[in-house]
Amino acid sequence: MRLFVDEAGSGDLFDKKGRIIVGTEGCSRFFVLGLLQADSLDRLAQDMEALRQTLLADPYFRKVPSMRPEAGKTAVCFHAKDDVPEVRKEVFALLAKHDLRFFAVVKNKVKVAEYVRQRNESDPNYRYHPNELYDFMTRRLFRERLHRHDAYSIVFAKRGKSDRTAALRDALERARQRFGEMYGIRRDAHIEAVPGCPRDYPGLQAADYLLWSLQRLYERAMTAMSSFSGRSSAWSKT
Repeated sequence: MRLFVDEAGSGDLFDKKGRIIVGTEGCSRFFVLGLLQADSLDRLAQDMEALRQTLLADPYFRKVPSMRPEAGKTAVCFHAKDDVPEVRKEVFALLAKHDLRFFAVVKNKVKVAEYVRQRNESDPNYRYHPNELYDFMTRRLFRERLHRHDAYSIVFAKRGKSDRTAALRDALERARQRFGEMYGIRRDAHIEAVPGCPRDYPGLQAADYLLWSLQRLYERAMTAMSSFSGRSSAWSKT
């Protein structure tokens, strides 16, 4: 079983001075870790590559910066954040034709920051690192998904230059152990964690698109709630 894991947002909570930056410009309010499974990876890869070549050959996109080879963006692979709306429309239409399963864990980083502050009060030596949140969410995402097949090859989108393969394998193994402790079901399936680049794995490109949509839903919903709350407060004072 091959699965693809990517994230939306970042695990960053504080600036260099220890101030909370969640929700400020350049720092998302939510961190999302998503898992994609496709029934036919070969067909998905073929269809996505065919679509990309068709769009690159379309004169309509000739002057779009992200479509130029030197930009290293859409000309190389699909990425929802970089792709123009017209391209996103085509990619979503393609994904809708495939049998995909998508699972995600979403964390409100405001709550995570509150937890970090509370832990610092009880343990002054504790220092938060974004990898901590990523690994926790990996364990939660896979806790109930590693007991149905004989082997798993899990492709994680690369994050930065550091090699975190060992840490991810440990998170996956801990997730499996936790499931066994909770439900008394133990499996010895082989688990492989593979760091990958989206350009090499269309499954990661598909996961990126679904994550982009989910994060926008949460971020916009929170913005709308904040706006409504602000108007309500103003009304209560009149």
